[in-house]
Amino acid sequence: MIFVDTSALYAYLDAGDEHHAGARTTLAGLLDARADLVSSSYVAVETSALVQRRLGAAAVRVLHEDVLPTVRISWIDEATHRAATAALLASPGRGVSLVDHVSFVLMRDLGVTRAFAFDADFESQGFELIPAP
Repeated sequence: MIFVDTSALYAYLDAGDEHHAGARTTLAGLLDARADLVSSSYVAVETSALVQRRLGAAAVRVLHEDVLPTVRISWIDEATHRAATAALLASPGRGVSLVDHVSFVLMRDLGVTRAFAFDADFESQGFELIPAP
């Protein structure tokens, strides 16, 4: 199982993103390999808002009709939200978002060790990044 982060989804959609080519190649390879891709409802909402604001309605349609259907979305329950909120409040500074904390809690709960992401916070939390930096 591989967790899919906002950073990978956004890079896949934005041709101007520095990770765009890597995101396209990586997702194609994961889909060809029939990898079990999982993400969270929080990532879906975060990505949708980011794509709408930066890339527009056509890109939101591609996200929801073409990209997200390839990923199993795990809907976040109250316990996961509370655990992530506690981690956020215990963290110093502004570095890691609530959505990222939710991702980390979910990944640990599911036993996921790899993330399709371009966000170094996953690596700092002990997860393997795909593609490797």
